[in-house]
Amino acid sequence: MNIENTKAQMRKGVLEFCILSVLKEKDAYTSEILDTLKNAKLLVVEGTIYPLLTRLKNDGLLSYRWEESTSGPPRKYYGLTEIGQTFLNELNGTWTELSDAVNLITNQKQ
Repeated sequence: MNIENTKAQMRKGVLEFCILSVLKEKDAYTSEILDTLKNAKLLVVEGTIYPLLTRLKNDGLLSYRWEESTSGPPRKYYGLTEIGQTFLNELNGTWTELSDAVNLITNQKQ
């Protein structure tokens, strides 16, 4: 059994939830999203996040706008749509239920 593969699958399973959570307070561009995830020790590479952001946008959960930058090319800022906010609220409830169940099982004394 490859523990690294299992850990990677666990991270992928919560990445969408984490990205939507990052954007719940304010719009952000990809580098800001990546920095927030990395600061939380959730290691993600650009090759993973760009397709995911595109999929979330195509699903109607995110919108984006271009903004000029003083230090380079324009930046694409992502934000939650109303549908994205509703979806995130549902994920929060699901996460709480799942987290409580996992904690209950993993913290049982044998």
